[in-house]
Amino acid sequence: MKKLLLLLAFVPFSGLNAQTWISQATGFTDPSRGLDEIIALDANTVWAKAYDGSGGGLEVQEFTMTTNGGTTWTPGVIDVGNPALGINNICPINSTTAWVSAVNPTDGTGSVVYKTSDGGASWEQQNSAGFTSGASFVNFVHFFDENVGFAAGDPANGEFEIWRSTDGGANWTLVPAANIPPFLSGEYGYNGGNVVVGNVTWMPTNKGRILKSVDQGLTWTVSQAPLTDFGGTAQSGRLAFSDASNGCLLKTVGTVYTFYTTSNGGTTWSAGSTFTGSHRLLSYVPGTTVLVGTSQAAPVGSSYSINNGLAWTPIEADMQRGTSSFVNGSTGWCAGFSTNATTDGIFRFDGTLANPTFEADAAIEVYPNPANNFVTISSQLDSYDLNVTDLTGKVVLQQSLSGIENSVDVSSLSSGVYLFNINSDNKKETIKVIKN
Repeated sequence: MKKLLLLLAFVPFSGLNAQTWISQATGFTDPSRGLDEIIALDANTVWAKAYDGSGGGLEVQEFTMTTNGGTTWTPGVIDVGNPALGINNICPINSTTAWVSAVNPTDGTGSVVYKTSDGGASWEQQNSAGFTSGASFVNFVHFFDENVGFAAGDPANGEFEIWRSTDGGANWTLVPAANIPPFLSGEYGYNGGNVVVGNVTWMPTNKGRILKSVDQGLTWTVSQAPLTDFGGTAQSGRLAFSDASNGCLLKTVGTVYTFYTTSNGGTTWSAGSTFTGSHRLLSYVPGTTVLVGTSQAAPVGSSYSINNGLAWTPIEADMQRGTSSFVNGSTGWCAGFSTNATTDGIFRFDGTLANPTFEADAAIEVYPNPANNFVTISSQLDSYDLNVTDLTGKVVLQQSLSGIENSVDVSSLSSGVYLFNINSDNKKETIKVIKN
């Protein structure tokens, strides 16, 4: 039986809410509904996928969502035509449209992809011809916008089975084997642990490898991470990425936790060091070096790091805090457990996860945008490094700058969209710039 990656159930226990997390009711009438996936699209629109947190092992096909920042949450049922199927993941793109993948968690049969266009009131199956081989079952589905997306599974018929759509899921095309690295003997992916940032996707496997696409699932490369299995009993690992280049990996071997970082999108990793945090469910505040750590198992609570995991500051340590998702340094949510329809289930962050003296004085502007030959970077930073990449993650320009204003020559760049990554000792910001 194929194992699930990091989909653990914990029985909730009582404690006092910390001042920096505000309890919100997910709306589930059943107690102990947990959330194993939260997707915060913006400060108002958030979707979350439910699971049975009672420890009873019930297969839950439910979600909840808000369109007003969590003031109210509306739960719903994900009808995938078979109550025995487990929902692998949920991928919303706005307040009305989302996709899910599902599969029988026991034997890998019955793989399906479903879509809602009415906020989860109804669900329609897509890609009925995909994942019919007994060797493969769907691991997850992701859409980048209303048109382009893909669904990925395990090796079948000589390749990792990846289906792609460019019309919102109406039609699907199997990604050719020539576009995907060959799989190793006995290799498979996991339900969970996959990361998507912008157009870049990372998929971990049981061989400690990471399949990566920088073009919305059309072509793939592979690299070896510093571990042998992302979801094994002997060792496991969890990925998190802040942007297309920068991310981290937490490796677990028994009770030993080793922390790695990457600055080239996971192609290579740092030497690794002992993890200094207490909470090991990690997520980034997007585009920053701020990491949030949460935990539903002892030691419970949450903490954050503003320097990419080097040092940690406690938020609180008396409540179970599950998976988290942040829009920015002051807007985010983490999972809890429902008590009833009107009490608990999710927590909204109340505070700021940044250096306050820096935050107030270091606004960064890049203009004009769109640009022709030159852009001006205006900031209060004493000095910083500029790293410009295209949407595939390729570095096209690097400079070390200082002073309030700097003019940067972009005349040699082709027309398109670029990411201006600005890094100083305690500030990291990514600004999208269009080059005419």
